[in-house]
Amino acid sequence: MSLHELSATTLTGKAQPLSTYKGRVLLVVNVASECGFTPQYEGLQKLQEKLQGRGFSVLGFPSNQFGGQEPGSAQEIQTFCATRFHVTFPLFEKCEVKGSRKSPIYAFLSATQGEPKWNFHKYLVGKDGQVIRAFPSQVAPESAELNKAIEEALAKP
Repeated sequence: MSLHELSATTLTGKAQPLSTYKGRVLLVVNVASECGFTPQYEGLQKLQEKLQGRGFSVLGFPSNQFGGQEPGSAQEIQTFCATRFHVTFPLFEKCEVKGSRKSPIYAFLSATQGEPKWNFHKYLVGKDGQVIRAFPSQVAPESAELNKAIEEALAKP
């Protein structure tokens, strides 16, 4: 099984096979608009801009499962992210990221690395669609630890 075998629906309602990202290093993040970690959108966007030309992408999955901190509609989330943080990385429909009703994507991601404990939990996925490592919310997009792991993943064939 690989992340590339799954698909998700974008915030605009379009089906998106994740095979589109085959050969790219991904940082999959459960995001929320009303969280203390919400300013991490800025760092995630900077990673996207800095590394997208090298085969990297951030994928954002809004979730309302932690403190009800993502109550908005798809349009509200899209507008918030675009106007407040100038987000250009792909954002997908709000989904469950933990528990018995978690999305197939999060079932796959958490199978080896555990479920997110809060918003802005990050899964680093290699070019082959396999989860390399997970980073808790407290690990900021600018952290040396995360950036080193991304660089190592990008360096692999």
